[in-house]
Amino acid sequence: MPSRHLFLIVWTELTKRNEIDNVRMGVGVLWRGEMMFKKYIHALEWIQNYKIAELRGDLTAGLIVAIMLIPQGMAYAMLAGLPPVIGLYASTVPLIIYALFGTSRQLAVGPVAMVSLLVLSGVSTIAVPGTGEYFSLVLLLMLMIGLIQLLMGIFRIGFLVNFISHGVISGFTTAAAIMIGLSQLSHLLGISLESEHALMKVGEAVSRVSEIHLETFVIGLGGILTLIAVKKYT
Repeated sequence: MPSRHLFLIVWTELTKRNEIDNVRMGVGVLWRGEMMFKKYIHALEWIQNYKIAELRGDLTAGLIVAIMLIPQGMAYAMLAGLPPVIGLYASTVPLIIYALFGTSRQLAVGPVAMVSLLVLSGVSTIAVPGTGEYFSLVLLLMLMIGLIQLLMGIFRIGFLVNFISHGVISGFTTAAAIMIGLSQLSHLLGISLESEHALMKVGEAVSRVSEIHLETFVIGLGGILTLIAVKKYT
């Protein structure tokens, strides 16, 4: 009897220890899984510390950004030779995805004028803007760019951007601004300009100055002057 009783005691202790080890192992697996999810889904980190008092300010900021982003996204889509609704998709879907997986709370995500201009200048050489073929090629281009960015993020080779000098970036930005402005010249004057080259487009606009739609030109010029005044005096 004593030996049997001792065996039962030892067996009970071993069972308890195994249960404890299993619990510890399970907790460790859950902890590693949580860390892995937080590593890739960064929203799990900040959402745990989110304060309800900040909700009002975030809603106000989101409303202001939406008011500016909706017409801006539609304009960028038209600049790229795409339907305006594509600009709405490009303005909302990336924001939702980056809110879940992004690491910065200040980074602006969405379509920009320079990218739209590059898409138009690149794809328009092999397809006519506005056609189904052009639309398909733009979607293929966006998929390729997304895969390249994903690979750059996985292998952490974004540091290559640091090797691009400030002069190159400034020159590219200035040239892009000029090209974007000239691409909107026909909309500003209210006439259809057939020339594709920037300088030829300016020459055509000067030669057809008598055909300018006055109301359109006044509204466009007034908008430009308003933007300049607001930027200067605020």
